[in-house]
Amino acid sequence: MDSVTQFTLGACVGVAVLGRKIGPRRAALTGGILGTLPDLDVYLAPDDPIDSFVEHRGWTHSLFVHAALTPVIGEAIRRLFRSLRDQPFQTYAAVFLCLSTHALLDAITVYGTRLFWPISPEPIALGSIFIIDPLYTLPLLVLMVWAFLVRSVTARLGKAVVICLGLSTAYLGWTAIGQIWMTQRAQDWLASYKISPDQLMAIPTPFNSFHWRVVGIDGDLYFNLYMPMFGGPETATLYTYPRHLDLKPCVDSSGRIAKVEKFSRGFYRVILDGDEVSVADLRMGLTPNYAFRFSLGQLKDGQFTTGPTIRREGRGDVSTDIDWLLANLQGKPVTRLAEAKVLADPKNYRNLKNKAANKIACRP
Repeated sequence: MDSVTQFTLGACVGVAVLGRKIGPRRAALTGGILGTLPDLDVYLAPDDPIDSFVEHRGWTHSLFVHAALTPVIGEAIRRLFRSLRDQPFQTYAAVFLCLSTHALLDAITVYGTRLFWPISPEPIALGSIFIIDPLYTLPLLVLMVWAFLVRSVTARLGKAVVICLGLSTAYLGWTAIGQIWMTQRAQDWLASYKISPDQLMAIPTPFNSFHWRVVGIDGDLYFNLYMPMFGGPETATLYTYPRHLDLKPCVDSSGRIAKVEKFSRGFYRVILDGDEVSVADLRMGLTPNYAFRFSLGQLKDGQFTTGPTIRREGRGDVSTDIDWLLANLQGKPVTRLAEAKVLADPKNYRNLKNKAANKIACRP
């Protein structure tokens, strides 16, 4: 999740566990700082953009590492606050909870988190909540501000902390249920057109959990199927794209595409934009403005020339996308302008799939 959310979550956990001992302000600040510590791995990232991408949320997000660091950090905090010197268990609990809730929350996003490193190095990625979700963050933010404005934990604040943390956790459960529901709805919709993709993943669109993007992988083709949670089959819109997998053998001599393929769990595409060849993780960012897209080199007259790995970020027209999102949240299937050229008729899906399989001449 975003840094603001992680800080506010840590602050609220800090108030819940330590607020009555060191005061709400100190507890919120201490919890907020602890809640952001796992993301310090960005300062240890490799120089290569793809390696940095796939190795983020690694050992610093491991629950085993958090458990090992808890007594070290806990003892430092006990020495900082006199009122905690006879409260080792409570202090250790606060440290571990602030660190681990950061990692667990990250694991619910689509990026994933290596929760059980080094025993299991594979990231866990549920993908049921967008990286910034106001419905999750705002209540925690209000509670954190409240904690900074008072000198002691009153009965009202104490009760509000428990309720807020409970509701925010329940909201995460809601998004997980929503993901299962939308996956099933997408499967039913696709089956009605005899479309059976190899892989399917439902991901909420930005800033909400009520409008979903279902990404499908079907050989050389991939699609985005947008569906509001509360709307009939007529509100779904389908957009299809080629994946240019035929370029992989001549482009991927250094294994850069393979890294993205593994990390994305197969949800990737090779992109030919003019002469530039790049690879993108399809799960993050709205097409064609992928959050993680990496330039690999140039393809001219069928000859590929390897270039430096460069991350290409695209934000698109934010205001237009907001208008599109708001309309679809109201059950109006408005075409997304950034993808309008590839809006697909599901009845013509077979032809679209055959077209996506067309080969592009390429030699290393």
